[in-house]
Amino acid sequence: MPGLIFVTGGARAGKSTFAQQQAQALGGEEVSFIATAQGLDAEMRERIARHRQERPAQWETLEEPLQVPAALHRARYRVVLLDCLTLWVANLMQAQQEVLPRVEGLLAAWAETDKTLVVVSNEVGMGIVPENALARAYRDQLGAVNRRVAEAAEAVYLLVAGIPLKLR
Repeated sequence: MPGLIFVTGGARAGKSTFAQQQAQALGGEEVSFIATAQGLDAEMRERIARHRQERPAQWETLEEPLQVPAALHRARYRVVLLDCLTLWVANLMQAQQEVLPRVEGLLAAWAETDKTLVVVSNEVGMGIVPENALARAYRDQLGAVNRRVAEAAEAVYLLVAGIPLKLR
């Protein structure tokens, strides 16, 4: 069983569905799901509700927008799905917390466990350079985070138009 699976791709490319399939294949009904999304507006609350309906009801759900390493330690199942780094990085930046040390903390927390971790993230660096400084900083931070997690992963997938491409 691989220890770390990284799933990336563009928006609406099928990353979450693919990652859920991977987690379910590895853990069946015994999967812990770490959700980083926050329902701060009606549209996001609707997205969160849709995601809840798409995953098995038996899975444990840990809603944690900031303390992801602690949630990983709290997860009761051996297979853990983290969806997603994209929002976690945004949450950390909004809370004015340093991102890369927190990601290193997540990788260290994972290394201390015997858990398989499936991680979802958006690939945001394939478009135009954003016009404003905050968007550029976010793109740069997420790009660095994605590189670091991919470096640690045993399996890496890129989703394009719903098709998974295994990179490693």
